[in-house]
This record gives sequence, C-alpha cells and structure tokens, in this order.
Amino acid sequence: MTPDTVIAIIRQAMEVTMLTAGPLLLAALLTGLLISIFQAATQINEMTLTFIPKLVVMFLVLVLLGPWMLRMLVDFVVRLYGNIPTLVG
Repeated sequence: MTPDTVIAIIRQAMEVTMLTAGPLLLAALLTGLLISIFQAATQINEMTLTFIPKLVVMFLVLVLLGPWMLRMLVDFVVRLYGNIPTLVG
C-alpha cells in the first residue's frame, strides 16, 4: 500500500464524515442561533430553552436524513472492505 493510497482512503473517510455530520451540525447551529436571537430579544436566560429545541431539531434531522446517512456510511465501508484485496496485494 502506497502513501498515496492511504491519503486517498483518509480523504474519502473525512468526506463521508463531513457529509454525514454536516446536516446535524448545521441544524444545531441554526437552531442555536435562532434561540440566541430570541433570548437576546426577550432577555430570557434559561438553559433548557437552548438545549431542548436543539435536541428536538437534531432528532428530526436524524429521522429525515438518517437513512441517507446510514447508506453513505455503509457504501463507504463496503467499498473499503471490497478494496482490501487490491490494497494488500
């Protein structure tokens, strides 16, 4: 296995990681921003006000995009395991 092959595998793994984690992180970021604006406007500083909506939104995103995320991860692992004979020999 050459260093170029290792770099390509790591690059693909990082791409899959960013694609699967991206929607959840973006949803949490946008929800946190909206809640922060609401808290600044109303001067309500309750910790559960930020935590519960983020949890609900992330759960909804996971329900909606979970099958796609799982399919991306499974496809990557299947490709990686399928390439083991070519990588070793």
